[in-house]
Amino acid sequence: MDYKKIIKNRKTRFLILKLLGFVPDSIILKLQYRIKLGRSLNLKHPKRFTEKLQWYKINYRNPVMHKCVDKYGVRKYVESKGLGDILVKLYGHYKTINDVPFSSLPNSFVIKTTHGGGGLNVVVVPDKSKLDTHELKQKLSFSEDRVDNNGGGREWAYYGLRTGIVVEQLLVNSQNPEAGVNDYKIFCYNGHAKYIIVDVDRYIGHKRNFYDREWNNLHITSDCPASDREIEKPERLEEMLRIAEKLSEDFPYVRVDLYCVDGKVYFGELTFYPWSGYVQFTPDKFDFELGKQFQLPNKNKG
Repeated sequence: MDYKKIIKNRKTRFLILKLLGFVPDSIILKLQYRIKLGRSLNLKHPKRFTEKLQWYKINYRNPVMHKCVDKYGVRKYVESKGLGDILVKLYGHYKTINDVPFSSLPNSFVIKTTHGGGGLNVVVVPDKSKLDTHELKQKLSFSEDRVDNNGGGREWAYYGLRTGIVVEQLLVNSQNPEAGVNDYKIFCYNGHAKYIIVDVDRYIGHKRNFYDREWNNLHITSDCPASDREIEKPERLEEMLRIAEKLSEDFPYVRVDLYCVDGKVYFGELTFYPWSGYVQFTPDKFDFELGKQFQLPNKNKG
């Protein structure tokens, strides 16, 4: 079922989910899993990666996660790991979009909400002179001081986050500026990096390839088509893997997103629930392979 065709407006979809806030997480997640993936969700004995992510949402309560999903707070977490040198330059942290001093910002930057995941909460500004600030303010405005505890995907780590805005340096692909920089998303389990997903050409025909840590192409597809070319192994791959393992050592599972630009590694974000756990891999067995690596912890840590 393509629910987005039935309810086309994103705000309407979230309003409906908010009204269903009284429904227990397990019921909502089972319903969403069935609608989005067309199969039942096994929470008692999860085997698939996508199933274990749903279990993770409900049962794993590590308070450090709150800091790590906050786009401003995570900077302190990265610094606490002795990795402050990989942080992208910060131009400012603001309470609301209306507090951002656009006139004093450089000509290019990235602006995003501190409390949301996904591309809908991020705006890339390559040329400030062409920016429609009115449209931007509409897109990144919010009315609450904290994130509602019954968000769309029931993702516990985001519950209660203070809302805010951060503005950071825009990293540029010097070889092909219009394509955007490659985004290396490293799947880590208990501090061990296992797989690397690489997003390329994000602004000119987004593609995605899956690799193991030896940079063997696994020929997996997901919600984004695979690249028709082999993606070159990043020159700092071993350093990136070490960084990812350092940042992930406190958690049973987390995806560590990094960039490598002109020979320097930069931090992107930490993601505990990629795709919110609703993604179809091809071949389907990869879902089980990822699930084997994911050793679920005891419930209600923290």
